[in-house]
This record gives sequence, structure tokens and C-alpha cells, in this order.
Amino acid sequence: MKYETQKVALPFFMLAMALFALQIVFGLAAAAAYVWPHFMSEAMPFNITRTSHTNLLIVWLLIGFMGSTYYLMPEEAENEIYSPKLAYFQLLLFAIAGAGALISYQFGIHEGRHYLEQPLWAKLMITVSFLMFLFNTSLTMLKGRKTAINMVLMLGLWLAAVFWLFAFYNPDNLALDKLWWWWIVHIWVEGVWELIMASLLGYLLIKMTGVDREIIEKWLYVIVGLALFSGLLGTGHHYYWIGTPGYWQPIGSIFSTLEVIPFFAMVVFAFYMFWKGSRNHPNKAAMLWTLGCAAVAFFGAGVWGFMHTLSWINYYTHGTQITAAHGHLAFYGAYVMLIMGIITYAMPQLRRVQPYNQVLNMWAFWIMTSAMWFMTFTLTFAGVVQTHLQRVLGMNFMQVQAQLELFYVMRFGTGIFVALAAAMFFYAVFGPAREQVGAHVRQPSIVATE
Repeated sequence: MKYETQKVALPFFMLAMALFALQIVFGLAAAAAYVWPHFMSEAMPFNITRTSHTNLLIVWLLIGFMGSTYYLMPEEAENEIYSPKLAYFQLLLFAIAGAGALISYQFGIHEGRHYLEQPLWAKLMITVSFLMFLFNTSLTMLKGRKTAINMVLMLGLWLAAVFWLFAFYNPDNLALDKLWWWWIVHIWVEGVWELIMASLLGYLLIKMTGVDREIIEKWLYVIVGLALFSGLLGTGHHYYWIGTPGYWQPIGSIFSTLEVIPFFAMVVFAFYMFWKGSRNHPNKAAMLWTLGCAAVAFFGAGVWGFMHTLSWINYYTHGTQITAAHGHLAFYGAYVMLIMGIITYAMPQLRRVQPYNQVLNMWAFWIMTSAMWFMTFTLTFAGVVQTHLQRVLGMNFMQVQAQLELFYVMRFGTGIFVALAAAMFFYAVFGPAREQVGAHVRQPSIVATE
């Protein structure tokens, strides 16, 4: 750890992982309700369980982005964090807003807009916290060195804050509501968050491959240009069936097809840098999460997104389990694996030890990734069956759901393996740390202390 204030990232990482664990719990509860429809129906209706699951995903990923920024910014800017106290305070505000919103949901207090269910007071607290974060990190960058990594990262974070402001606009007209709603939900995850993803990937590859910074930064600019070019107008694939003009069908089909390109570029970028650079970095687990992030994101966000993004296909598949398959693998590959990669890379330095528990960490990677792939295939098959029976043959919705029960049982089973892998990961990065030594060096393990 080159700068003392990098330790600010530690509570962000710890809270992010705690909320990730809670998200998995709610996800298992929601999956159980598909298998046993009356599961917890009185204590917690399905709509509340699902809302809690999806909101926790967004909240912990944002906290993970914040922690990652606080960790890398001092190194990139060659300057200490402007105000560590402000960082801790804005984390407290964010945590209170997130916890308050989650508790509110259990009592049926929410605004009813998917992903934006937070009560107004929670939205205001989130906004204030995020502005504090941007103020703190922007001043850190402005006072120090400006690199492509930290400038692209801050551009993505600032744009995320700008588009978040549409959460406060809730028109009475449903078509207008959905039109502006996608400016947050889509442009975040398929636009500006890709800038954050690319910059964090670039940082990890610089640190772990030893490839010259200029080469990685050139790739970064290309990926950013492709992401913004395709992602902004690619929003049109959400405008097909909400009452917008018909020209959105060709626009959405063309530009959302192009959204595959930046994800493919990230795969080539990551693996080319790995091939070109040194492959002997001691933190093998972090490299595994980094390469896995690029590869799984390409398939989850790119390939599975393309499978049902064309308007004449989406007409039949819209809102089926195919959407759920795409959403699960895309979020996991692009953002969950990225944060876990950053945490795996950073924790040995934050704890001032060599990389540790790597075998357990890599087992967590393979089990969790395999489970997510199996879940994706399961939901994809379920979606194909659902599309044919419901949208082509015209069967009743509940009749079709009864035909999908086996798929839902398998999806619940994969959720259990995801939970097991997550527990392994938590123990690997936060549990007892022993300094690793070479396989041929006969030296006792050293128990690390703070």
C-alpha cells in the first residue's frame, strides 16, 4: 500500500460484501417462492423479496465502486485522499439510506418504480452521499496526477450521478415514466457503468501484467468510445413496446446490436494484456477474477443481450425468463466479478500481507461462476419454453408457470451453490491471513497481524 489513505477503502469493501451476502439471502428467498409459491408469502410477499434483492444489488455495487475508487485514486493521482473523514461520513450516510430503504420495503413503503423504489428521503440521502464522494475523489484527482484511468473513472462516476437525477422525475403518464426511467436503469448499466468497468479493469491489468501504461490507456479510450456510442442510442431497445414512435425499433435494434462490440473489445483487451505482460504476479486469484470478469461479461451482457434484443425477436421474448437469464449473467460478469477482483487484489495490501488463501478464493471463483452459468442456461431453457407456450401457442400464464417448475427447482439449487461460494470468498479475503511462500521454499507460514 503506497498511500496511507488507501485504507479508507476497507470499510467500503466490508459493507459491500455484507450487503452482497444479504442480497443472496433475498435471492434464495425469491427463488424458493418460484418452487413453493406460498413460501413466506404472509411474512414477506414476493414483490418485497424481489425488490430487496434487486435494490441490494445496486447499492452494494455502488459501495464497491466507491471503495475501489478510494483504493486506486491515491496511486493514480499520486496524492493522498483529500478528506478521509468525509469518506467515512458519506459511507455512513449511504448505509443509513440503504438500510432505511430496505426496512421501509418490508412495511410496504416504497415508490413502486422498479430499481427506484427508494422513498424520497432515501433518494435525497443517497444523492448527498454520492456528491460528497464525487467532491472528495475529484479534488484528490485535481490536486494530483491525471491519468486515463482516473479521468475515465471519474467521468463514469459523474455521469452516473447526473443520470441518477432522473430518479426524482416521476411523470403521471406511464409511457413518459418508462421513457425517462430507462435513462437511469439502462444508461447506468449499459453506458456509464461500462466506463467504470473499463477503467477498473485497466487499473488491475496495469498492476498485474506490467504492460506499459500507454498501451493500456489507448485500449481504454477505444472501449470508452465504443461503449458510449452504442450504449446511449442502444437504450432504444427498451422503447419498443411502451408507446414511443416506431422509429425506435430500427434504432434500438441496430445500436443495441453494436453494444456487443465494447464487451468483445474488453475480452480482447484483458487477455491480450495478460499474454503480452508478465504472468507471474503473485496474486493469481485476482488475475483469475479479472480475466473472468471480461469473459463472462461478454457472454452475459453481450451474447445473451443480443439473443433477444432485435425487435422482431423481443416481441415474443420480452419479459420472459430469457430476460432473467441475461440479467443475472450480465450483472455477475460485468460488475460483481469486477468488484470481487478489486477486493481480491486490494485486501492483501490493505492487511499488509502477501496474497493469501488463494486456492480457496479460486475455488470460490469456479463454483460461483459455474453456478451462475448453470442458472443462466436453466433460465434460458425456461424462457424458450415459456415463449413458445405462452407467446406462440397462447397458453394461460399460470399454466405455463406450472410447466417450468423443474427449471425453477434447478435455479434454486444453483442459488445454494452461489451462497456456498460466496461464503468461501468471504472467508478467503476476510478470514485468517497467512503469508504465502514459494512451493520449493521450506519456511513456516507466518500469521499476519495488522
